[in-house]
Amino acid sequence: MTARVGIVLFPGSNRDIDALNALRVAGAEPVVLWHESVDLEGVSAILIPGGFAYGDYLRAGVIARFSPVMRAVASFAEAGGPVLGICNGFQVLAEARLVPGALLRNRGLRFVCREVALLPEHLDTPFTREVGARRPLRMPVAHGEGCYYADDATLDALERDGGVLWRYANPDGSVAGPDDPGNPNGSLCGIAGVRNAAGNVAGLMPHPETAVEAILGSDDGLGIIRSLVVSAAEYAATGAVSGTSTRTLAGGAA
Repeated sequence: MTARVGIVLFPGSNRDIDALNALRVAGAEPVVLWHESVDLEGVSAILIPGGFAYGDYLRAGVIARFSPVMRAVASFAEAGGPVLGICNGFQVLAEARLVPGALLRNRGLRFVCREVALLPEHLDTPFTREVGARRPLRMPVAHGEGCYYADDATLDALERDGGVLWRYANPDGSVAGPDDPGNPNGSLCGIAGVRNAAGNVAGLMPHPETAVEAILGSDDGLGIIRSLVVSAAEYAATGAVSGTSTRTLAGGAA
């Protein structure tokens, strides 16, 4: 059975068509979920795409977190369903406290749109299980508020419990520090994406959904999207997803 994966659509979302295409390329049936709806239409995973939800008024993601659909997403996540937020989707998840930390203005105070190298930290999670060997993955970023920040206690917990899923990499393959050329926004510890303590909710700033076909310049993002699709199929069949747990992580939902 083809996995049904929901794409949350807010006023201002602009990567929803890319997400829809990526899910189809990865073998899923995409289902568009309007921001005013509380019906998730029987999906077995959720993808929150990039864009400018509600115009990013006040700050990125802060209004979207109060939308009716996000209440349904929170319940879905609490039940163990896999949820992935990309760029603005990551910002929304952080504002909703479904993942730890916050996304601040880029260190250079400018919108950044360029290719980066993304280094997976773990290959046994619902969002990386189909990536293959650990290597830098090429894909674009496009954001003005992508600088990952968390307090010391949360950073320590993330490092200790495997909460960091992706880091920015320098051209030589090393992890990019806040001032390194491979880090586009000044993120602490080179963090490009994290997961919650339970392991079933994740967010990242780079755009794997626009790097799923070679004609787009890179297909390195397909492994991430395919991982979500495989996890969706597993959740639909068993009600659980491999690589998750019930740990509690400081600064984020369990």
